[in-house]
Amino acid sequence: MKIAIIDLGTNTFNLLIAEVYDNGSFKKIHSDRIPVKLGEGSINQGYISEIPFKRGIEAIKIYHQKIIDFKVDHIKALATSAIRSASNGFLFTSQIKKLTNIEIEVIDGNREAELIFTGATYAAADKTTNSLIMDIGGGSTEFMIVKDSVLVWKKSYPLGAARLLQQFLPEDPISISTLQSITRFLSLELVELIEQLKLHQPTKLVGTSGAFDSFVDMLAAINNQSGINENAVSYEINLEEFYSLHKKMLASTHSERSKMKGLIAMRVDMIVISFILANHILSLSEINQFFCCTYSLKEGALVESIKRLI
Repeated sequence: MKIAIIDLGTNTFNLLIAEVYDNGSFKKIHSDRIPVKLGEGSINQGYISEIPFKRGIEAIKIYHQKIIDFKVDHIKALATSAIRSASNGFLFTSQIKKLTNIEIEVIDGNREAELIFTGATYAAADKTTNSLIMDIGGGSTEFMIVKDSVLVWKKSYPLGAARLLQQFLPEDPISISTLQSITRFLSLELVELIEQLKLHQPTKLVGTSGAFDSFVDMLAAINNQSGINENAVSYEINLEEFYSLHKKMLASTHSERSKMKGLIAMRVDMIVISFILANHILSLSEINQFFCCTYSLKEGALVESIKRLI
């Protein structure tokens, strides 16, 4: 049996196709990502602008053809922050249904967090014990606290990299005053998270996919090592090296970042915001270990779908 998962994120649409076996195990046979930037120019105004709208439709049409080519048996398509908060989100999903017959489920932040947790713990259960799992998206950022392998708290915040980028419009490079404004804003918005960190005292930060993959790839390039590959699902990030790279990113221009090894083009605009987010969380906690897990929402949705279908 073949299952396709489509993750319609704010910045990127991801496709995962897996071959599923009778015992419930699976093998990824195709993956793809298309930078659609649905929130471009209007995410904080609550709608999808015309050009991003068209980009998103075209991306799904491409994925639909690949699903046909791979003779997929089941499709699960999930839409997150940009679509759920857009006044024309229903128009977008309806048009996709009309063009491709793909039914898109628009999920709330709690559901998003649950699927991220499922994906991360499936891939790296030992790393997620007594941890804070963090997923930085374009429209939202999800946090999950895992204690003794149990999910004890979760919350989704509308603090994605695209939202923050549009809200604060950082200079090139970002100024100290804008950096201070962002960190003050995060501290005010994350009061409940701060309380939960004090209560549960996780010792590990596990960042899932996205920007955290770029952290790994950039640090690997600096150390002349290989970055993310298909043979591993979790990577430890050296905290001192992260802090050093964080400082470098704050001082960097867009042009300089576009030439940095390990940083893919689609993340050049928002990677500074992602570094600020991750660094801020580390500064609020007693975390002393930092991991990246390459499994996230789409893998969580795959694991869930397999349990339902097998």
